[in-house]
Amino acid sequence: MFDETFTLDSPTGAALHTYRARARGQARGIVLVLHGLAEHAGRYGRFAGELAEAGFHVLANDHRGHGRTSARDAPLGRFAGREGARKVIADIRAVEALARRDHPGLPLVLFGHSMGGIVALNVAQAEGPRIDGVAAWNCDINPGAALRVARLALAAERMLKGSDVPSAILARATFEAWGRTVSPRRTGFDWLSHDAAAVDAYCADPLCGFRPSVSMMDDVVTLIREGGSKAGLSRLPRAMPLHLLGGRDDPATDGGKAVEALARRLDGLGFVSVERVLLEGARHETLNEREPVRARGMAALTAWLGRVAQRARGA
Repeated sequence: MFDETFTLDSPTGAALHTYRARARGQARGIVLVLHGLAEHAGRYGRFAGELAEAGFHVLANDHRGHGRTSARDAPLGRFAGREGARKVIADIRAVEALARRDHPGLPLVLFGHSMGGIVALNVAQAEGPRIDGVAAWNCDINPGAALRVARLALAAERMLKGSDVPSAILARATFEAWGRTVSPRRTGFDWLSHDAAAVDAYCADPLCGFRPSVSMMDDVVTLIREGGSKAGLSRLPRAMPLHLLGGRDDPATDGGKAVEALARRLDGLGFVSVERVLLEGARHETLNEREPVRARGMAALTAWLGRVAQRARGA
């Protein structure tokens, strides 16, 4: 579990609701946790506790327009009135700066789930070699025809309804479409996990499952377009350790195919430390899956984190 919560004032004007878990025993590194779309960082308490037991300080914040973070330009469901993608990245860099002040000299890794993985890759591209590794789980950051269609759909929706209303078109193409892939299903969010209790907890959480605004979805598209481009990926150091994990039953990544596609693109760009894990029996939220599937994902991650920490010490 998390040890404490506090508010961090970001240069963007956001008051970031932030969670911390301190390493148990000798600290080996720092992990910044970046949550996904339409959820919040408070759901990662168990994960943070496990990382702390493994020797890692953990910091996680609610993104703009999510959870208990507040900003004048970011009500629930919207990153910002303008430049939301840039502001989300700047917020994470503010958390990173705090982590480095509090724990100087330790290697720092970004862990992002789904949209959080997309944000993490964008942050790492901005920070370069200052980031010691990125774990992007359950993440689709492959620009292509589908992304171009999404941009056109959002432009039409914005023209007809404005930017600050929930995006009906993208909701139907994402959450609702993914929900229909599960049959039989109890809820519209069974695609998240095989664990019924985890799905029910998500459905009961008033800060989860909301429909993002047109502007927020447009910002997510920007993060995918820029962070997933050849130019964007090429800004990462070729030796940066990258941990990519997907579930074979995850409709949001086409059964992990999006994760495999990203790994192939990184291989083609000359990256030399890309670890990929495709888990049988895992839907979208690996950290909320049933055992032993979740345990296999955690074992792969903690082993990778150990190697990243050892590599940083030997550098």
